[in-house]
Amino acid sequence: MGMGEGEQQAIDELIASLPQEKVPSLPPCCLFQNFWCPMYLLPNVVAFQRHFKAKDKDLIVASDQKSGTTWLMAIAFSIVKRSRFDVSNTPLLTSSPHELIPRFELDLFVNNPRFDLDDMEEPRLLSTHLPYSSLPECVMRSDCRIIYICRNPLDIVVSSWHFFLQLAQSEEWSEGSLSLEEHFEIYCQGKIPFGPFWDHMVGYWKESLERPHKVLFLKYEDLKEDIVGHLKNVAEFVGLPFTEEEEEGGVIEEIAKMCSFKTLKDLEVNKSGKLPGKTIEKRSFFRKGEVGDWVNHLTPSMVDRLNSIMQENLSPFGLEFKRC
Repeated sequence: MGMGEGEQQAIDELIASLPQEKVPSLPPCCLFQNFWCPMYLLPNVVAFQRHFKAKDKDLIVASDQKSGTTWLMAIAFSIVKRSRFDVSNTPLLTSSPHELIPRFELDLFVNNPRFDLDDMEEPRLLSTHLPYSSLPECVMRSDCRIIYICRNPLDIVVSSWHFFLQLAQSEEWSEGSLSLEEHFEIYCQGKIPFGPFWDHMVGYWKESLERPHKVLFLKYEDLKEDIVGHLKNVAEFVGLPFTEEEEEGGVIEEIAKMCSFKTLKDLEVNKSGKLPGKTIEKRSFFRKGEVGDWVNHLTPSMVDRLNSIMQENLSPFGLEFKRC
C-alpha cells in the first residue's frame, strides 16, 4: 500500500516548513525533531513513527552512521539465530548483514507506510539510525530491547567522510564532493545525517543508565578489546545466554571470528554488488574497521576542536572515549 496523495502532500508541506541544509556529497537534510533527517527518508521516518507496532520480543539494533552498525548486525543475528545456524551454514555467508536485519527508515517503510511486520519470525530483528527520542512511542512502552553501538567521533568523522564520498558517486542528489576539512566542519556543526552526534549518543546513553534492561550501550572500541566478553553480555541482554556447553565448545569464539571485520570483508557477498533496491555498493560498508585511524587524517587543531565538543556535550553525562 503506497502513500496516498493526501499523505504525500502533508509530507511535502512538512518538509517545506523545516530548516534545510544542502551540502555537496551529503544528502539534503531537514531539521526534524531536533535531528538532521535526510529529506528522502522523512516520509519513511514518519510512516515508521505512525504505523509501527512494537512487540515485547523485538530486538532493535540502533546506531549512528559509521559506528559499527554492520558488525553489530552480524553479532546480533548470529547470537539470536544460533539455534538454527552455526558458522558453517550461517546466512552471513551469502547475505549482507543489512539484508538480514532490515532497517525501518531505509528498508521497511520505503514506499509502504503501513508495512506489515506481523509475519516476521520472532524475535524480530530490526534496525535504525534514528535518535532515541524519535523512536515511536510504542517502542518506549513495550518490553522490546535495544542494542546501541557508538564509536569515538574522531574515527566516525573520517569514516563518514569516506563513506559519503562513495555514496555521492551514485546518488542523484550529489552536487560535487567535500574535502575532509569541509566534511569535518559540517560534522562539528552537527549537520550530518541523523546528527548532531552528541545528541544521538547521549539519548541512548541516558536511557541505558535509567533502564539498563531496555537499552544495552556498547562502544566499538570496547568490543575490539574484549569481543568474547561483550558477546556474552549481548546474549544475556537478549535473554539467550550461552550455555556452559556452548562456552566449552568454543561457540562464542566461532561467532566472534565469523563476525569479525576481516571475515565479513573477505566474503564474496560483501565484495561486490549492491544492496537490493539501493545504489550503494556492499563493499562501502567495509573500509578499515580500525580504532584510531583518525591519527592518519586529522590535524592537531581538528583533534583539539572535536575533543572540545565531546568534552562539552558528552562528558557532563559521564560518556567518555579512550584517548589513543
